[in-house]
Amino acid sequence: MNTAQSQVSVETLFATPVATARHPRADTINPAIAEIVLVREAAVPSTQHSNLLGWQSAWDFPEWGGPAGEDLLNFARAVATRLIVDRQGQPVEVDWRMNAWANINRRGHGNEFHTHPGCVWSDAYYVDDGGTAADPALGGEFEIADPRGAMPAMYRPDLVPAIPGGASAGASTLLGPQAGMMILFPAWLSHAVRPYLGDGQRISIAFNLST
Repeated sequence: MNTAQSQVSVETLFATPVATARHPRADTINPAIAEIVLVREAAVPSTQHSNLLGWQSAWDFPEWGGPAGEDLLNFARAVATRLIVDRQGQPVEVDWRMNAWANINRRGHGNEFHTHPGCVWSDAYYVDDGGTAADPALGGEFEIADPRGAMPAMYRPDLVPAIPGGASAGASTLLGPQAGMMILFPAWLSHAVRPYLGDGQRISIAFNLST
């Protein structure tokens, strides 16, 4: 059968939104947040959740992040609200509840794959990318796993759908950190951080937004 003479309709279903945004005042707030986080690291031991080495604060960054931290939290709330609607497609105002924590990764540090249950959105904001924006060979990429179930284990994984983004089927997607960049994604999306290979320090703030 000559499919060129047949009408074939393709609809892509179950899209997974992953948004990036740059804080408009990143050059101002980032130095202030970095200073606060480094002081906190020196005073408070690390927690242990998804982090593979490195330092991670408790989920109380809103209590000690100062004015720069509050600016960042408000930005995250605004981005989250902009990217959600009701079932009729109408914009909604959401009184977001939020917890947030700080992360510091140095050489060899990363985060294992995990999700954030009980939330709507999760965010990662880069205060200091540790030089990875200028030199991607330093690693530390934000890694997102394909959420489509058993697809990676299916027969002939070398064959992928002939649609935009089809080549990502069954694979991870990597996003390179940049200072001032926020990544917002559904909290159920499995994600990790690849090991940082530089000699500096990578500082980030993570958020969960719920209602």
